[in-house]
Amino acid sequence: MKRKAYDRELSRLHGELVTLQDWVVKKGLKVCVVFEGRDGAGKGGTIKAITERVSPRVFRVVALPAPSDREKSQMYVQRYIPHWPAAGEVVIFDRSWYNRAGVERVMGFCSEEQARRFLQAVPLVEKAMVDSGIILLKYWLEVSSEEQTRRLEARIKDRRKTWKLSRWI
Repeated sequence: MKRKAYDRELSRLHGELVTLQDWVVKKGLKVCVVFEGRDGAGKGGTIKAITERVSPRVFRVVALPAPSDREKSQMYVQRYIPHWPAAGEVVIFDRSWYNRAGVERVMGFCSEEQARRFLQAVPLVEKAMVDSGIILLKYWLEVSSEEQTRRLEARIKDRRKTWKLSRWI
């Protein structure tokens, strides 16, 4: 898509997001949007595009850091619950509880048993979310291996993006 066409379409979509925002507030809806995906897949850029023209009082982005020692001792999903939306809010998770099943297991941050228990519990937790009135939307973003490599290498060369690189690799 050419830049001019992209900007025109993005402007139109921003208008739709403002309409959505007004509807969420008026109806007292609770919306939780989860973005997951490969590193370099565009989660952050997508979230930025979504939130750049809406109210931060309605749209809130949550990107949790590594858990503290206290949080490590809690039930895994417990650290996410305080961030779930109240009436009239849209909460966007830049990664979420799914890290337990993927990244944490692969990187050795949780045991296979902890990952197995998570996979058993998460459908029940998400059912409880939905049963409480939360609209739960989950998106997976992915790029090709070649594009991911290009983007990760660009992070190394661009000092504005080095914060995105994992410190434990």
